[in-house]
Amino acid sequence: MMRSVKSNLRALLARAGAVFLAAVALTGAAFADGWHREYFPNSVLKTHDGRDVKFYDDMIKDKVVVIQFMFTSCTDICPAETAQLRKVYDLLAARMGKDIFFYSISIDPERDTPAEMAKYAARFKTGPGWTFLTGSRDDVSTLQRKLGLLSGDLKSLGDHATAVMIGNERTSRWTKRSPYDSPEVMANLIGNSFAGTTGRIASAGSYENSSKIGAIAISPGAFAFRARCASCHRVGGGDDLGPDLAGVTQKRDRAWLSRWIQEPDKMIAEKDPTAVALLAKWNNLRMPNLGLGPVEADAILNYLDDETKKLAAAAAERSRDAQAAGAKPGGK
Repeated sequence: MMRSVKSNLRALLARAGAVFLAAVALTGAAFADGWHREYFPNSVLKTHDGRDVKFYDDMIKDKVVVIQFMFTSCTDICPAETAQLRKVYDLLAARMGKDIFFYSISIDPERDTPAEMAKYAARFKTGPGWTFLTGSRDDVSTLQRKLGLLSGDLKSLGDHATAVMIGNERTSRWTKRSPYDSPEVMANLIGNSFAGTTGRIASAGSYENSSKIGAIAISPGAFAFRARCASCHRVGGGDDLGPDLAGVTQKRDRAWLSRWIQEPDKMIAEKDPTAVALLAKWNNLRMPNLGLGPVEADAILNYLDDETKKLAAAAAERSRDAQAAGAKPGGK
């Protein structure tokens, strides 16, 4: 179990390192040359509510932006990316559409009409300041290249870059980031570093007041859940984009859950009745295929088991405390 999760961790760290190096090079190039009207095309795109907008004049000029390329029929990376960005969006909600703007641009314009993009936006419960767009394939490919998110021709839609661009057009500062970065880190980067110091996401506090922190032990299942599942699910605390998973291992067959974690796209294609019912219940928001194997699935299920037991124990303790308080003289 540990070997598989550790290999995934090494792969994620290597990927993060590559993204960081690309970001450094890209930011330096942007400062040196300036990415303004002379660099960006003023391509006309259509928004999810049917408006025509110009990429430079209307979308990025003098703005702080986050740009994602995606397509609505994607069953793996795109929905996971979008769910993760929704977490960032929630942290920046008070500033969205004012000084910060999110753009999700389809790379499958033949299928992704404005109506389809509007449905996709609704599934992720997005709001003001986040626009989903479509346009001609040539225009979109040009924008991908200009933003450093496309090299060569795509052999398939699934080959597109799994990164987002964060930029401040006015200062010509741009960086490429993994969408799987911590939402808090991303929100602070966008809201503070790129959009100025007003509206700080969280107070930094002082190191003088911090306590010593020892080594933090995290189980393979906790790591996998936080890295891959937490953008859509909670364990206790209520539903999010997907259902609250507290108690799920007691409600459903473990073998079914294991396969659902590993290949939800195949189960939906096979019209598994439970999978189809879940898809309908959750607004056709597909569970993405995250490339997890049986070891990772088992670790996640063990984590959900453990967390459910902790929640039950905490609830039992609260109940005992309430009963004890009620038994005291004057208790109600």
